[in-house]
Amino acid sequence: SVYPLVPGHEIAGVVTEVGSDVKGFKPGDHVAVGTYINSCRDCDNCNNLLENHCSNFVFTFNGVDTDGTVTKGGYSTHIVVHERYCYKIPDGYPLDKAAPLACAGITVYTPMIRHNMNQPGKSLGVIGLGGLGHMAVKFGKAFGLNVTVLSTSESKRDEAINLLGADNFVVSSDKNQMEFLKNSLDFIVDTASGDHPFDPYLALLKVRGTMALVGFPGARTLSGSVVGGTKDTQEMINFCAANRIYPNVEVIKIDYINEALERLVNRDVKYRFVIDIESSFK
Repeated sequence: SVYPLVPGHEIAGVVTEVGSDVKGFKPGDHVAVGTYINSCRDCDNCNNLLENHCSNFVFTFNGVDTDGTVTKGGYSTHIVVHERYCYKIPDGYPLDKAAPLACAGITVYTPMIRHNMNQPGKSLGVIGLGGLGHMAVKFGKAFGLNVTVLSTSESKRDEAINLLGADNFVVSSDKNQMEFLKNSLDFIVDTASGDHPFDPYLALLKVRGTMALVGFPGARTLSGSVVGGTKDTQEMINFCAANRIYPNVEVIKIDYINEALERLVNRDVKYRFVIDIESSFK
């Protein structure tokens, strides 16, 4: 840490002064500030308004700004922020409710939008029911999704169903409940902190379903795949024929299978053995 350390990264407040070049805000406006207050403004990410992925973005607190000053967060009485990194809070939206939107809200909203989980009728799983998870439930219901909360604690059931409006609640340690939910979810957003296995949750996804790990840097995707459907397979074969793409093979006869298997074990093949059945029996 860099001292003095003044934390606070989910900030909502009222504009008191603006610089002479500021166009988007005026004194009296209600604004929010999130996890970063500056970036290089010149890289591909910044130019595509993905400043959160800029390699030189500046944390709202305990960061070092471009002028060398240590940034101080929302526990301060006042902070100065470039207008690009301020967000206008619509009239009537309470300041206290707006503050968590600047981190917790956007952290779960972004992957849901990126994976088209704003389409009514889809099924959403939410792992964890804290500051982030409860917002995922709220967004899911607002988007018209069927929302299932997954938690290690049965004590969260009433909160999930009656307070937040989730459609279903599953205790993740209950094998019967998890088995019943298999292959049923379009998308899972994992908001749980701490180490925990992914495999039990991946089994809940439909084919081509997605599980998003919030906080995983770079918005990178780990995607599962196994062979392909009939349409894709035919397209692939046609593509190989059109572009003269040929696998490297070693053609063998059937009486060479045992030797070939030994060579496979020893990784002595480039890259496939192909058995010529017809010539093997001539």
